[in-house]
Amino acid sequence: MPLNEQLLEFMKEKAYKPMTEGELISALNIHKSEMDMLLKALHYMEKNGMVVKNRRGRYGVPEKMNLVVGQLEGHQGGFAFLLPNNSDLEDIYISREDMNGAMHGDMVLVRPKILARGSSKAEGEVIRILKRAHKKIVGTVERGKQFSFVIPDDKRFFYDVFVPKEKSKGAKNGHKVVAKITEWPEKRRNPAGEVVEILGYQDEPGIDILTIIKKHDLPLGFPQKVMGQLEQIPDEVKEKDLSGREDFRELRTVTIDGEDAKDLDDAVSIERTENGYRLGVHIADVSYYVKEKSSLDREALKRGCSVYLVDRVIPMLPPKLSNGICSLNPRMVRLTMSVIIDFDQNANVKNYKITPGIIKTCERMTYTQVNAILEDKDPKVVKRFDYLVDDFVLMKELAEKLTQKRFVRGSLDFDLEEAKVLLDESGSPIEVIKEERQISNRIIEEFMIAANEVVAEHIFWLKVPFVYRVHEVPDVEKIIALREFLHNLGYTLKGIKNLKPKSLQQILEKVSGKPEQRLINTMLLRSLKQARYSDVNSGHFGLASLYYTHFTAPIRRYPDLAIHRILREQLENKLDLERQKKLGKLVEKIAKISSERERIAEEAERETTDLKIAEYMATKIGDVFEAIVSGVTAFGVFVELDNTIEGLIHVSNIEDDYYHFNEKTMTLRGERTGRVFRIGDIVKVKLYNVNIAEKQIDFVLVDQ
Repeated sequence: MPLNEQLLEFMKEKAYKPMTEGELISALNIHKSEMDMLLKALHYMEKNGMVVKNRRGRYGVPEKMNLVVGQLEGHQGGFAFLLPNNSDLEDIYISREDMNGAMHGDMVLVRPKILARGSSKAEGEVIRILKRAHKKIVGTVERGKQFSFVIPDDKRFFYDVFVPKEKSKGAKNGHKVVAKITEWPEKRRNPAGEVVEILGYQDEPGIDILTIIKKHDLPLGFPQKVMGQLEQIPDEVKEKDLSGREDFRELRTVTIDGEDAKDLDDAVSIERTENGYRLGVHIADVSYYVKEKSSLDREALKRGCSVYLVDRVIPMLPPKLSNGICSLNPRMVRLTMSVIIDFDQNANVKNYKITPGIIKTCERMTYTQVNAILEDKDPKVVKRFDYLVDDFVLMKELAEKLTQKRFVRGSLDFDLEEAKVLLDESGSPIEVIKEERQISNRIIEEFMIAANEVVAEHIFWLKVPFVYRVHEVPDVEKIIALREFLHNLGYTLKGIKNLKPKSLQQILEKVSGKPEQRLINTMLLRSLKQARYSDVNSGHFGLASLYYTHFTAPIRRYPDLAIHRILREQLENKLDLERQKKLGKLVEKIAKISSERERIAEEAERETTDLKIAEYMATKIGDVFEAIVSGVTAFGVFVELDNTIEGLIHVSNIEDDYYHFNEKTMTLRGERTGRVFRIGDIVKVKLYNVNIAEKQIDFVLVDQ
């Protein structure tokens, strides 16, 4: 057992009382030669909040010392919530006075306070900052004669950063800048810093997106070391690269992606067999070119994933790989890790094979083209791809059976339509359209899920270290709150204590096609835990899957790349005990970093989309729209346009009456007129105001 685990186990025993380093050495019978290792382990554990060292120099686990470790989630109101590392604990409210110099995102140690009588929320005080999350802040300069302040763009940082004149780099009033924090805040003092980069004025072309990129510290280029390593990678597959691989070049293999996709990392093939179907899922063999611990590999892990912003892609790998030798471009010989799955007529897996492969795709298909063949029966498109039509029909047949199988076991399918913003050459939004999932999208989704499940289960039973994609059972508290919410809308949720995905699925089925569908789908999603990467398999609640991983996108996700390496080593019998020991530590690190980077990518992607939607709507002020009421709160009514854009009608702007909110029925009712606003109502609205900086869209009623 590793020393860290040994120490934790010892400290969690009922009889344990906080001990000094010397007492621990004695109690654990640590030899002199191991003393240095113990001290290093204690230092590491203290730094990461696993143990706490009190003023008397005694160590213990936080929970036994009435302390909680977690991450701070700041609020623009000047307070924060502690999100505990222990998911069994509830969030803790931290007032501004009790922040003690901590900032949004910091990992901290909090001492819970005794609750005031009648208070329902836990409160606490930060007593130690374990790890600073942000050393740089992006914001707008407010300049004075002798000093300036940088006002953070992210309102969760509720401190303005003080910048002396000599450290302002000449930044002018209104400039967007990156400021490095040099002095952290104290109770009665703002943080101090220096300007390290001037981005430009907000209204300059491209500065809006650049600001978000800098805010999330996303890399814009690749280091010289990485670019230098690219010179060793060929532009084309060489004959020597083909040995030891199964040749699938005679198979009819296609990629199916969006029109603008350049990093094509998955291709599929299908055959009808005597007893069912043979599906080939062929994934770009990125690990063949990106070797473990190389400069390329280290940079890829640091990035974690590609980031798909509204106007650009920030790739995990340089374009020479992502769009070139690793991309499964049409009619080009490419190296793959292939999963060949035999299904019976009912789409049950009967056999499978995981093998390094060689493919040469027939076509680079788009979702639009495949939909035109399968749904629209477009004669021109059918004629153009006549030799593939039967394959697409067979793919649809298998995909529908796989969907039905998932549905039977309780897999959740949130059919939420998303907005896509179209930009002109200058980066200005020209249209916002609704992206719909059609049969071609579902085909690829089902085939990728099938491959991911097969790979995950294959490795699980081999009991070797691995990176799983896990989605844990939701917290009981959140499900109880969801049950009450659903009850107020007339729906019953069963099985709270032993919740099964099937129970939630039944709700999704009942609300399908109803006005409240989008709202309930959204509330259900918020009640679930976030999926993450883990070195421990705990299943995937949302997919109702016992074994799941991410294997199918190694060009744009690091876990997939790592998984390919593990699979190759397993196939080549290179996973001896020594390698597995090293791999165990590595997969834990990969899972942690990849989960963190995924969250950052999602936030940046969402922020750039919301920004461009706000910019687009700013050109429509005064326009009238038909909208559907998507949510009702005490402060107003949320409405959604046909293209999924959502905005607020604030209660102060509903001027025909005084309105009161009924939490049970989720309605607003006028006290004099009796007019009621409820979810699903169709209303006519006029765009009243857009705050681009806050990404806030306000409507007023037309018919009031």
